[in-house]
Amino acid sequence: MRSSAVRRLAALGVAAIVFAGCSGDARLPDAVQVDVPSTEAPVVPVPPSCTEAERQAIPAVATYEPTEALPEPGGDMLPNSTMEQIKDNGRLVVGVSGDTLQFGARNPITGDIEGFDVDILKEVAKAIFGDGDIDPNTEGVQLPIEFKIITYAQRLPSLETGAVDLVAHTMTINCNRWLRIGFSSEYFAAGQKILVKRGSGIESVAELPERESRVCVPSGSTNLEEMQKSIYDGIVITEKADITDCLVAFQQGQADVVTGDDTVLVGFAAQDPYAVVVGDQFTQEPYGIGGNADNVDLIQFVNSVLDDIRSNGRWDEIYTTWVGGEVPPPPAADYSRPIPEG
Repeated sequence: MRSSAVRRLAALGVAAIVFAGCSGDARLPDAVQVDVPSTEAPVVPVPPSCTEAERQAIPAVATYEPTEALPEPGGDMLPNSTMEQIKDNGRLVVGVSGDTLQFGARNPITGDIEGFDVDILKEVAKAIFGDGDIDPNTEGVQLPIEFKIITYAQRLPSLETGAVDLVAHTMTINCNRWLRIGFSSEYFAAGQKILVKRGSGIESVAELPERESRVCVPSGSTNLEEMQKSIYDGIVITEKADITDCLVAFQQGQADVVTGDDTVLVGFAAQDPYAVVVGDQFTQEPYGIGGNADNVDLIQFVNSVLDDIRSNGRWDEIYTTWVGGEVPPPPAADYSRPIPEG
């Protein structure tokens, strides 16, 4: 970088001399001070990691006891609570995927963001603001909820910086992430699988190391953490900012395999007739709604909302709409995590 910048400066100096000679002015140009960008990559902080003792002390899916009783939808929120602040702001700001079919994707006809995760977040918005208003143009219900499209790697930073109030983005609850953010109770049970080309002969993840398969996986995901384990030595990992980028790499022949949660890969297979999801789940990926670690009251509020939709049949309706097939029981909630002191 520095040598190329010097060459450019030298060329400019020669050009200036030639121009000066042609104009009858033989004075050399004054020295120019140029800041050359550093070629060093920025230092990325190492994310905190749980010790084995911390992993054993409390289950990752354990969360905080829900709020004892939800207020009337649209009614007064608890004074000085995070929910009251959200209501005063006039909208719930949430981070979602924009291209994960069935969970968070933009409808190509209406332009709306829709899916399982989106409907879960709408239930939280209804609990704060009420059922919303009818749009006279579309006759659809309009809720004061703002969707921000984020990548896998942006999920935790978006919560840590306060850019969003909540994130529902096929996000796995695990111990390491609890060191940075807070989670609701589990609202969907997923698992990691692999997507391969139809007719590839690959039937399971166990075959990938011996084949030295090129495996694409999204940055900042638990799927990447799994693929970095020593049992997969031999594979060639390609990281992409988002899992949809992996589908593109797969279609362009840059990767032999895409790995991710089965919920996401099924959507990919529906888009690509030459792709197929194979093998059994080889990890457990319990999904939770993420919140800022300091907003314990909001996480408790969300847990109350999830309790309601588990018991009143709304969870079943959302599952039927976006996943289909036989509806399993909703994941059970674990409220054994102590409330932080202070």
